Order: sequence, then C-alpha cells, then structure tokens
Amino acid sequence: MNSTTIPEMFLELTRKFEDNSSKFAFMRKVGGKYEGITYPELREMVESFAAGLLELGVERGDRVGIVSENRLEWIIADFATAAIGAVNVPIFPTLTPKQIQFIYDNCSASCIIVSNSFQLNKVLKIASELRALEHVIVMNDDTAFQPGMIRSFKNVTQLGATKYSLAERREMFLKNSEAVRPDDLLTLIYTSGTTGNPKGVMLTHQNIVSNINGIMNAVEIKPTDLLLSYLPLCHSYERTNGYYTAFAAGATIAFAESIETVAENLREVQPTIVTSVPRLFERIKGRVIASMEKEKPAKQKIFNWAIELGKTYLLAQQNGKISGILKTKHALADKLVFSKIRARTGGKIRFFASGGAALPIDIAEFFKILGIEILEGYGLTETSPVIAVNRLGKIEFGTVGTPLFNVEVIIAEDGEILARGPNIMKGYWKEPATTNEAIDADGWLHTGDIGKFTEKGNLAITDRKKHLFISSGGKNISPQPIEQILAQIKYVDQCLLIGDKREYCTALIVPDFDLLKSYAEAVGISFTTNEELIANPKIEELFKNEIDTHQRDLAKYERVRKFTLLPEAFTVENGGMTPTLKIKRKEVEKKFAEMIEKMYS
Repeated sequence: MNSTTIPEMFLELTRKFEDNSSKFAFMRKVGGKYEGITYPELREMVESFAAGLLELGVERGDRVGIVSENRLEWIIADFATAAIGAVNVPIFPTLTPKQIQFIYDNCSASCIIVSNSFQLNKVLKIASELRALEHVIVMNDDTAFQPGMIRSFKNVTQLGATKYSLAERREMFLKNSEAVRPDDLLTLIYTSGTTGNPKGVMLTHQNIVSNINGIMNAVEIKPTDLLLSYLPLCHSYERTNGYYTAFAAGATIAFAESIETVAENLREVQPTIVTSVPRLFERIKGRVIASMEKEKPAKQKIFNWAIELGKTYLLAQQNGKISGILKTKHALADKLVFSKIRARTGGKIRFFASGGAALPIDIAEFFKILGIEILEGYGLTETSPVIAVNRLGKIEFGTVGTPLFNVEVIIAEDGEILARGPNIMKGYWKEPATTNEAIDADGWLHTGDIGKFTEKGNLAITDRKKHLFISSGGKNISPQPIEQILAQIKYVDQCLLIGDKREYCTALIVPDFDLLKSYAEAVGISFTTNEELIANPKIEELFKNEIDTHQRDLAKYERVRKFTLLPEAFTVENGGMTPTLKIKRKEVEKKFAEMIEKMYS
C-alpha cells in the first residue's frame, strides 16, 4: 500500500474500484438478507457526512466520540472524521454513563456519535458534565430529536449534501484529506482500565498505516476475500485487522448482526477470513464434540477415527513424510467428517486470525486437523496493535509467529517482551509520566508480557508480567499455561487459577454444561438445575479425576489442590469478561471472594 494516511488509503481504494459496480466494500444485513455497499456509494456517504461535520463546526484536531455497535455508520463516521483531520475516540457501547463521562471529559470531546436512543440516554445523563460537548449525533432515525445539540446521522449527511454540490464536497474532501499528515493523531483508544482510570492511547496515521503494511507483508489478503466482522470496531485488534487492513487489500467486509448470531452469519456470508478471539474457536469445538456425543455409536466411531487419523496426518505433514495410503485415508476422513464440520463455518474459510488472548494448543491443532489454519498473532493497543503473527503453512503451535518486518522485538533480562517500530503509540493522552514509564529513552515499549523465542525463531508468550503469582512459599507461578491445561478437559468451558500469595493453587471452573449434562444423563445422574448438577458428588469426582490426570506433568506447587464449580459462565453482561471476551481476573476474584476463601480454609 502506497498511502501514508487513512484518508489517502480511502481515496486510493475508492478510486481503484470506482468503475466496478459489482464490487462491494462492505456488506450488512437488511430485511433478513445481506446487501452490499459499492465503493462509489461509500465515498459519497463519507464525503457528505464529512461536509456535514464541517458545517456543524467540527474542526481539525477536535475529538469525536463514537458509542456504537458495529455497523456501516461507524465506518462512515470514522473515515469522515479522519478526512477532516479530527480525532476519532471510539468506546465500547457496554460502558456505563460514569465511564463514558470520564473518557469524553478527559479528551474534551466536542461531538459524540451514538447508535441509538439507549446510547443517547446514557450520554444525556452526563452531558452537563462534558464541558466541551456541542453536538450529539444519533445513527438511528427512530429517536425523538431535539433542536440544537441533538441531530440524526441522516440529518448531518443531508446537511453536507444540500449545502454543497457533489463537486464542491469532493473538492473539500480532497483538500482536507491532503492536509492530514502521517504524524497527525488519528484516534484515541482508551484502555480497559483494570487498574484505576483508563488511559487514552494516542495512535497516529503513521502508527496504523505502518501496521497495515506489516500485516499485509506477513499475511496475504486478496481483493477476492470476504471477511466477517463481529469483534468490536472500537478495539484496536478488529479496527486494524478486520477493518483497515482488509479495506486496504480491497477485500469485502460483512458485518455480523451480533456476537450471538455469528454461527448463523458464518453460514450466510460464507467468509474466507474471520478475525476472532480464542473464545469463538473454543465454543465451535465444544459444540462439535457435544453434537457428536448425541449421535449413534457408529457415527461417533467414524468421527473418532477421523480425528485420530487427522492427528497422524498432521504429524506426518510436519515431518514431511505422507504416504500414499495415509493420503487416501485422509481424503476419506475429509469427505466423511472434516468437510461437514467446515461447512458450519460457511465452507470457504482460507484462515482464521486469532488475537486478544492466548490460543490453546489443542484448539489450534483441532482446527488444523479439520483443514483450517488459525493464524495466532500478538500485540497491544499501544502497538497499533500487531507485533507478531504466524504465517500460513509455517505455524508453530503455542507461538505467535515472528515479528512483522517493520517491528523489532527483544526479550529483556527479566523475560519481558520489548517492542520498537513505527507502530508504537505516540503516548498516553495527557499522561507524559506514564508514557515515559512505558516507552524508554531508546524507544522500546515495555509490553508487560513475558515471553521467549523458540528454536524456530517464533515468539512464545508465557504470561502477563502483572499476572505472575508468587506463592506464600516464594514460588513463581504463571497462571496462563496452567489455565490452558485445565481448559483441555472436555467438560471445562472456562477456568481461572487462584494462587497469588497463597499456600497452594485453586481454581474457579465453569463447566461446559452441554457436555456435562450429556454425561450426567448417560450415567444416570438426575438433576433439574445447573446448581443441582454441580453439587452432585459424582460430578465433583469426575472433575477431580480429570484435573489430576491433566496436571500430572506440572510441578507440585503449580497443581490445583481444590476447585469450585460455578453454575454460570463469565460473560460481558455479568461483568466477568471484557468486550473482547477475556476474563476479568480481578473482578471475578472480587465477586467470588467468599468461595475462594473457603478453598483455603
């Protein structure tokens, strides 16, 4: 990509495909079916909305908030904001009014764009506390708009379209886009703030564009590719990978209706690439196993045979020694089993991309056996976000691949991963002291992650520096590898290791209730609720035996001595997970403090 800013990229792609009426930039579901948005249509929408923002008085450098789920208007607002030189400040739509107030007061947002009346009401509750706020724009038209501050997205678009002719809008757009410099601030992305208030990560056009070029150099994305986007666009992972990079490559991006409809949308859209987090892959594998356990013994036998054959084939493939007989058997297994499972993902997946959390090795192997590669990557919001990623055909399980060509990575003496390159953030908004703590005098960003390079040159992340436990006996314990071992137990859906400053390790475990209920019915355990099921001594004994078996290769001080089964999964809604589906360790420990103490009494 030759562009040096996001507006340049937008113009490059919309010009490239301006005469192709069958080529879609984005797709969204309307009236029960997916419809496409062409590049000329997208350009006209963005130019009109940008003109509307300028007419409202939004200026270069102003901070413009977005509080919305993934949708086409999010994209239009983002490109338009970037083109006039303003700074996009997107946040998760799950945030509370108090959290919204802190962020938009901290960055002095002059305009906030929200998706619907629910998000509007949250902003209105704290609007009087936002000293710089002048405009609130609502994407949905079914809201009772008020004169003055509140306008509809359509109204702002029409304002730009009626005030200026098409030629005038285009000229304004080009003039403002050309004035944007690579070192200008593109976006402020506020971190989750697990310790204290969130920090605004300042990312420039150069930061993001360099990362796009690094990703495109490492992973081939084609104009013929179709991506399904479901992770929040306000998060740097989806924004750079599933949006900007895909757009830069000329691929089409289809929006999932919601996280809950991803399985259905996969079959409808039939994407070739999906960016995701490990949680989705774990759920897909769990559903495959659960559905198979309900099948007749003959089908189960074929499935188990195919999986074991797949493991043999995978090992032979790694050793470069695949016999003709093994090829024939594998083709049969693919026809009878693997192809049918791939069909559940739409049947056209070239690869999945995984980030946001560590991908368990057994999950990566399972999908590889099915004929789908998962490219696990690694990065932080502060790195725009990608630092390293696995390459197609060169995956080393348990690693995040090699660094991008334009990113340097070294391992500090204490094992911390340090990164340097054009993708490293400009700093934290209004926090120079915190910025200097994160980025040293030589330009190295201290990631806070512990890792090492393997013999093959791939980067392996072992844990978060701040998550390392020190037992009361002085032993250093990395919880993540142990949690991954426990997660390999087929009856485990989620788990969280406890052990910092404790005599021994314990665990909070959420069972995979579909599989557990099937097991209970098979062995004659009666129950009516999840609580009743996990309270059964036979179920507790089942988990104890499975845990003991899986952790036998761990050091004595790393082994889980006691555990508690929970009747409900950690979710975004109950505060147990982040919007990117990572367990909030501190929140969960606080919520279940009493249960945890009982395991140590």
